[in-house]
Amino acid sequence: MLKAEKEQAYSNLALNIALKESLLSPKDKAFVSALFYGVLERRLTLDYLIDSYAGKKPLSPEVQGILRMGFYQLLYMDRVPESAAVNEAVNLAKEFRSSRNASGLINAVLRAFIRKGKQLELPASPLEALSIQHSLPTWIIELWRTSYGEELMLELLPCLCGRPPLTVRVNTAKTTSKELMASLASKGIAAVEIDWLSNALEISGTGSIEALDEFKNGWFHVQDAASQLCCKLLDAKPEELIYDVCAAPGGKSFTIAQSGGKISSYDLHPHKIELIKSGAARLGLGNIQASLRNAAEPEQALPLAEKVLCDVPCSGLGIIRRKPEIRYKSPKEIKSLPEIQYKILCESAKLVKPNGLLIYSTCTLNPKENGEVTAKFLNEHPDFAPFSLNLPPNIRRIEEQPHELSLFPQAYGTDGFYVAGFKKEARC
Repeated sequence: MLKAEKEQAYSNLALNIALKESLLSPKDKAFVSALFYGVLERRLTLDYLIDSYAGKKPLSPEVQGILRMGFYQLLYMDRVPESAAVNEAVNLAKEFRSSRNASGLINAVLRAFIRKGKQLELPASPLEALSIQHSLPTWIIELWRTSYGEELMLELLPCLCGRPPLTVRVNTAKTTSKELMASLASKGIAAVEIDWLSNALEISGTGSIEALDEFKNGWFHVQDAASQLCCKLLDAKPEELIYDVCAAPGGKSFTIAQSGGKISSYDLHPHKIELIKSGAARLGLGNIQASLRNAAEPEQALPLAEKVLCDVPCSGLGIIRRKPEIRYKSPKEIKSLPEIQYKILCESAKLVKPNGLLIYSTCTLNPKENGEVTAKFLNEHPDFAPFSLNLPPNIRRIEEQPHELSLFPQAYGTDGFYVAGFKKEARC
């Protein structure tokens, strides 16, 4: 936990490394994972409690981390006995030289919280109260209120804590949904079809995904339903050349490739290209070619393609529940993104054949990275027209144009996601 915070490491990578190096049982690893992600996503709430009960005196990172874990277990993990949460926190403090002298403080603070009924007393300010209750910076809450309205914002906030559903894409090149569901069921793994998206399953009770024979044999890959829908909207055909210009780690390329066609997947970093290649090999998808390319400043020209997917780097505000550390970004960290995104979109447009389709997508909920980028593109590219997205019948837009779609976690259980479509006008 300290490593993830100090080195600003990706939470999932830092945790996976730590668990692999440990000798913990599967049950204990599950508990550690729940505690790790819970503390990370509730950090603002937990630090508010620490300030309330310990005062605003300087604390070492170790003491701060121990108190966060103690408060989290007391407030959010009902199955952990209060005495166990306190005792383990005190014992853990004694293991660190920098926190040994603080064991008495930790004991007193956590027991005071218990005596007061473990109540989270929120600030008087409505905005601050929402921030503490949902552990989100006020700037994100204000962004969503301004962009989407009070009602939608209030519906969205409670959906951003807790682990998201695990959604997979069935590899139709090797199996079917029914066959995969039956195989998983034989191992006690529950799998449910997503009724508005073909070949998409929500699964639970898996343990380690990578250890499953079905995964090793390439019967599926993990992919959120929003990303799968984005691929469906591209409507790939077997005879088409398709570019995925920011492809790593490859999930969209893999889903598109199952429809046939020739898929050229690009990314900026060599190790990410290797991820795409290894994933395609596991899935048995021989129609994917992965290569290095800078989508914002390409050095080489490419043949024009029937379809181009431009899934740009973004702030990730739509995947906060998958990567809790995203919620602690500052507005300054994402300010420059729209300029980069627009540059990638403009360069990608140069790759589209007349009558071809260009799809722009992000996994964020921020109009400056979404609608404002695509509106500027249409305004400055008269050779492209809005392309009406062919949505599943029960998917609804929220006050958007037919060529746009924003998805919210509270509506369909997906990541927060944005997609827009453009058609290249035929030359006269």
